Amino acid sequence: MTQLAIPENWFEDLVELRRGFDQLFNRLLTGWPAGTEPERSPFALVPPAEVWVDKEAKKYHLRLALPGVDPSTVKLKLLGNLLTISAERKASRESKDVDYLYRELSYGTLSRTLTLPEGLDTERINAEYNDGLLEITAPVAAAAAPRQVEIKGLPKAKAA
Repeated sequence: MTQLAIPENWFEDLVELRRGFDQLFNRLLTGWPAGTEPERSPFALVPPAEVWVDKEAKKYHLRLALPGVDPSTVKLKLLGNLLTISAERKASRESKDVDYLYRELSYGTLSRTLTLPEGLDTERINAEYNDGLLEITAPVAAAAAPRQVEIKGLPKAKAA
């Protein structure tokens, strides 16, 4: 009997591909071509993310960098499998008597929408904010775990 083998790390490969596209588009939107310094733009308020799946614990992890953000301003909105994270970073110092020589920090509303993979138990999403990092976790449903499918063959025709 022939068996169809599903690669063990198929889910990680998909997440890695998605992360690559996210990084590409974030660089395009923020004006960060490779090897140059960032420019201030309205799109510079896209917080960087890190996503992985713990296969042993069967848990999805999403970590978002939100330094300088008051946790009370962080909002999570889930619509289907789209998770939108928004927050506000307020300027701690703003003075008209200051001439900035260089200014990279962006202030205002931060927002990021990510597509959650199929098979997460979205009813049990947990979010924690600690030291400027927002970590969101969700259990992976047992039905979404990869499994091996057996292919049954037709009986061989008798040679004449």
